[in-house]
Amino acid sequence: MPDTAFQRFWKRLQQIGLNAYEARSYLVLIGHSRFKALELAARAHVPRQKIYEVLDSLVEKGFAQVVQEKTKLFSAVEPALAIPAYLSRKRKALEEELSDQSRSAAMLVEDLGRAYLEGQGERGTLDFLRIINEPALAAAQYRRMLAEVSSEYLEFARAPYAVDPVDENLVRQAHARGARCRLLFEAASARDHSRLLADLEQAGVEVRVAESLPMKLALFDCRQGLIALLDPVITRPTWTSVLFDHAGLGEAMRGLFEERWQRAAPAARGAA
Repeated sequence: MPDTAFQRFWKRLQQIGLNAYEARSYLVLIGHSRFKALELAARAHVPRQKIYEVLDSLVEKGFAQVVQEKTKLFSAVEPALAIPAYLSRKRKALEEELSDQSRSAAMLVEDLGRAYLEGQGERGTLDFLRIINEPALAAAQYRRMLAEVSSEYLEFARAPYAVDPVDENLVRQAHARGARCRLLFEAASARDHSRLLADLEQAGVEVRVAESLPMKLALFDCRQGLIALLDPVITRPTWTSVLFDHAGLGEAMRGLFEERWQRAAPAARGAA
């Protein structure tokens, strides 16, 4: 086998899971019918003290076989048999490991969940505020609070959305539970959603349109909420969300919402 091909196959065997000594030994075995262990060590440039460990591993992984027991000789298993069988066993082992980890994780979630709930009983000085930089986490918190809102839900709806309130069934469900839902959209977003806004209004959600909004805001029962602010670094604009549970801050945000709501236009006119 040319040296360039040998090096290429050596690296590819390592990519599927053999170590460097195993890959080199297997490639040498492929080129000959059988080898004694120490002969293979010299040809494959494997330390003599390591060769038996390497051969045992190759036999266990299905890449080599013992062809004479009295004086042990080793030969390669055909690649078309060795490689698929090895990957199949590896896949099965990984699936079993993942299954075990999933079971352990489920028990861990339950145990740590209890500890977490106990820990939440003692509030620190800033426990009413959390900064969230991950949009998926902000979206999960938004949906949780929206699912729990009972009397009033207010939102400054401004793109880009972690969760688009126009497509979010939880908004309609909150209204169906008796919560007053008011959504204030920026004009650009409203034009893109004009038909869907009409559907929201038909469902009983109150919608108005403002030319611009200072931030993203979702306020639940005048106490809990999310504020999303555009980071001042302009290179690549990103949003940072602040999750709060604070009656005073909720009241202040409600006052800001009311002031903008009164100045806003009805959805049909603002989205035109």
